[in-house]
Amino acid sequence: MSMSNSCKDGASKSNDDDVCDVIGKLTSMNTDNEVGNGVSVMSVCANCGKEGNDVNNTCNKCKKVKYCNAVCKKVHKKKHKKDCEEYVKCVAEHAAKLLDEELRLVAEKHEEDLFKQPPPLEDCPICFQRLPTITSGWRYYACCGKRVCSGCAHAPVYDNQGNQVDSYKCPFCRTPWPETDEEIVKRYKRRIEVNDAQAIYNLGNYYRVGMRGYPCDYTKALEYWHRAGELGYAEAYGNIGNIYHAGKGVKVDKKKARRYYELAAIGGSEVARCNLGGREEDAGNMKRALKHHLIAVRSGYPDSLERIKGLYTNGHATKDDYMTALQSYQEYLSEIKSTQRDNAAAAREDYRYY
Repeated sequence: MSMSNSCKDGASKSNDDDVCDVIGKLTSMNTDNEVGNGVSVMSVCANCGKEGNDVNNTCNKCKKVKYCNAVCKKVHKKKHKKDCEEYVKCVAEHAAKLLDEELRLVAEKHEEDLFKQPPPLEDCPICFQRLPTITSGWRYYACCGKRVCSGCAHAPVYDNQGNQVDSYKCPFCRTPWPETDEEIVKRYKRRIEVNDAQAIYNLGNYYRVGMRGYPCDYTKALEYWHRAGELGYAEAYGNIGNIYHAGKGVKVDKKKARRYYELAAIGGSEVARCNLGGREEDAGNMKRALKHHLIAVRSGYPDSLERIKGLYTNGHATKDDYMTALQSYQEYLSEIKSTQRDNAAAAREDYRYY
């Protein structure tokens, strides 16, 4: 058969002999007669040699040897048993090797994704500067679904004639600020209908703490966070990790918690990234911890800069590592700093952006 020939021609003795043996056994044990391009014309009973299309009583284990009836199968069982069991064993071992290789490749791909620098947040739609990483540095508006930096959120709002208007309006779309929970929920529902990941995530938060008229319901919170995570909102996976880590509404499952923290970090959550770095420190994996913290610092997360400082102080990071972290953080600050944002941060603590 062509499958056997290709194996003999291309396989190396060190790795694929057992694979070739399996294919060879498959070929020798198959009692179908073939012509042309492997098209079967008749089957042959492995016991009595009878040929014909009615020879279709197949061995239950190997599925390769055929008999004309149950009597021939029973008579041939003792003779066939050793080859059958050896063939089934070889196939199982080969399948296990393929599975191990597939799992190894998946693990390598996950590791590569885990330590890849995620893209930065989008720019503020008003001032067109990069949005700060920490969440107090921007505001989400459910009226238009925009995330606006703290500087633009705090700055006076003007109409198209240059006149200052009511500050209780969205700085982007000029929609008046909602006065009741009912109006806020109504706006969120409209955003959820168009798969706005931020709105879906926020609604999950409402269910987590029980606010805006929603009951405290961790099951519903998880439902919305899963949906937000699938739509690309990384912090949602971080919240799911917290739930499994603490056992809020679910059984404590540290493996699941770590898996969701890693998904969050891959998606760009610096909080989850810093937490993973801390867990690697606790486990004594200082090189992995440093890699996590350096990625978080490049994305503008100040807590990881402090963790790298601690690693350097304790001899687990070099001076060059710490200098690289400081330079990365300064580069991030140069992209996000502005006088308008500084004014907002000076006026209100909850507008702090670095």
